[in-house]
Amino acid sequence: MDPSSYRPAPGQIPTSPGVYRFSDEHGRVVYVGKAKNLRARLSSYFQDLANLHPRTQTMVTTAASVDWTVVGTEVEALQLEYSWIKEFDPRFNVKYRDDKSYPSLAVTLNEEFPRAQVMRGPHRKGVRYFGPYGHAWAIRETLDLLLRVFPVRTCSAGVFKNARQVGRPCLLGYIGKCAAPCTGKISAEDHRALAEDFCEFMAGRTGPYVKRVEREMKQAAQAMEYEKAARLRDDLAALTRALEKNAIVFGDGTDADVIALAEDELEVAVQIFHVRGGRVRGQRGWVTERVEDVDTADLVEHFLQQLYGEQRGEAVPREVLVPALPADTAALSEWLCELRGAKVEVRVPQRGDKKSLQETVRRNAAQALNLHKLRRAGDLTARSLALQQLAEALDMDTAPLRIECYDISHLQGTEVVASMVVFEDGLPRKSEYRRFAIKTFEGQDDPRAMHEVLTRRFRRYKSDLARDAAGDAAADAEGADGAEHTGPIDPETGKPKRFAYPPQLVVVDGGQPQVAAAMRALEEAGVVDVTVCGLAKRLEEVWVPGEDDPIVLPRSSGEALLMLQRIRDEAHRFAITYHRAKRSKAMTASALDDIPGLGETRRKAVLAHFGSLKRLRAARIEQITEVPGIGRATAAAIVAALATRAPAAPAVNTATGEIMEDDDVAGADDGVGAADEAVPVVPPRQEPAGGSVELAQP
Repeated sequence: MDPSSYRPAPGQIPTSPGVYRFSDEHGRVVYVGKAKNLRARLSSYFQDLANLHPRTQTMVTTAASVDWTVVGTEVEALQLEYSWIKEFDPRFNVKYRDDKSYPSLAVTLNEEFPRAQVMRGPHRKGVRYFGPYGHAWAIRETLDLLLRVFPVRTCSAGVFKNARQVGRPCLLGYIGKCAAPCTGKISAEDHRALAEDFCEFMAGRTGPYVKRVEREMKQAAQAMEYEKAARLRDDLAALTRALEKNAIVFGDGTDADVIALAEDELEVAVQIFHVRGGRVRGQRGWVTERVEDVDTADLVEHFLQQLYGEQRGEAVPREVLVPALPADTAALSEWLCELRGAKVEVRVPQRGDKKSLQETVRRNAAQALNLHKLRRAGDLTARSLALQQLAEALDMDTAPLRIECYDISHLQGTEVVASMVVFEDGLPRKSEYRRFAIKTFEGQDDPRAMHEVLTRRFRRYKSDLARDAAGDAAADAEGADGAEHTGPIDPETGKPKRFAYPPQLVVVDGGQPQVAAAMRALEEAGVVDVTVCGLAKRLEEVWVPGEDDPIVLPRSSGEALLMLQRIRDEAHRFAITYHRAKRSKAMTASALDDIPGLGETRRKAVLAHFGSLKRLRAARIEQITEVPGIGRATAAAIVAALATRAPAAPAVNTATGEIMEDDDVAGADDGVGAADEAVPVVPPRQEPAGGSVELAQP
């Protein structure tokens, strides 16, 4: 729907703080937001659609009306916005939720005889919660250890009632892991005190209890009550093991939630570590679609609203450590203070242990986002949907079963290389990967390099076609058994190595210039049945030949855009890997040039022996003479030459900001110099971005 059809007159909108909601033609609320100045915020939605972000465009064209409610303060706006999001569940608001129900360790202090148990779902009044945790079995293991020292009731209401009627405790009562309040072995008051001590220990105040058990153990040993001392020794060991299950991150008893995000244009991964008493007591994470046009600060604000909206008391920590401060930090802190009943500080850690822990949480978030994408990529249904969406968006007759993606990599115009990665049926075909060294020019001219690479790739394809035709003609003349192909054989197929078959879709990393260069190369090669597109990094825009404006894939085509991103990122990774190897080899060759007595054969032998130039620089003369063919005079010349030629300062890739290290690939193969020499290259296994960081949990 045209937003101008339901746009309110500017004079009707107040300038006060408030909460607004957009509704569709059926009255369903599709978006809820808040603003310090309602008139200024709502007016921003009713401008020219071309100036709005694609997500905002979709929202305002889906809506059919807008209304608002004026509030007195920004804190009231936060509360009302949270209430409306919870009530209406708008489709264009970011929702941090998943299909998991995270368990917590709960102590029912609202009962006459409090019970410790694993509990899920919304928090109940009068119940003390610890967690949430990733796995229920971890809670049960910790609880089993602590029942030696704090033998609180863990049985269900039915079991407890039956034990009271028969006057006999359950098995836990007999083995000392329950104080057996059901049979009157302990009074209700003493059992409640025991449950409260258990809660204090779980809350992080562990020191007094550990010291008390140590003191009682020593006293029992001095009194020669050795059985009691042995039991207390085992109790102390149980407490120690329970504490070891929680990673210690702060030594000052910090009570904080540490939050970090990993995001791209389509999705956001959020991780949170619950730190209580200086120990990580719980961990949770979500991956959600980025349906709003919001920055990191706004994402943090929305997350805190949904995380703490239903929490009260100590469930809200004293500190909330976030990656970016929301615009309304003061109002947000005041709202959290009301929920906790005490001061709550929201801040970004700048240094020290808290900064380090947040970096750990960020790596976990990056790993979660990467795993989420890999799971989606491995889903046959999702892959089929992505290919179909690509075909529709690019106006192709059939889904592109083979996709090739090209990327150019260089360092300020030096060591220009290119990569070609292949995806078949939505999965990488690494045996078909190719890499190119650009040798016809030097400089920062990505379109020219792209034109050269595609020209070489399809020239080789045409050459393969001609060779096959010649082979078929020879076979017809001499008989099928007499026709032989020449050249290297592919061990997988038993056929000559070649550029396989042409793709249905060619993707280039870049915008309009790179797409135009790629299309020109295909036209010059006489290839007319291959679709070309480019993926620009700025807004993940898809460029097609002959168009002045990019295609912005709608939200309904999210799988297609995710696949394009994954293919582009793989091509970029492969190109960077090859560029690093070429640059490292060039640095090594220049360092060993012109050394008397060291020719090409001996230079390769030395590099093969030590593995890298860095190790060769650190070697002594006696170690270098261990290389076959290297005498003491030549070894001394190598040491002298490397001592006078200082290693080059590490360069930074201008595209990625990464430092290009002189690593152990110094003696690697140069790779492809021309298309007719191309060989398949299987890249080394890469660890997922961000790495995986695991912390033990109770």
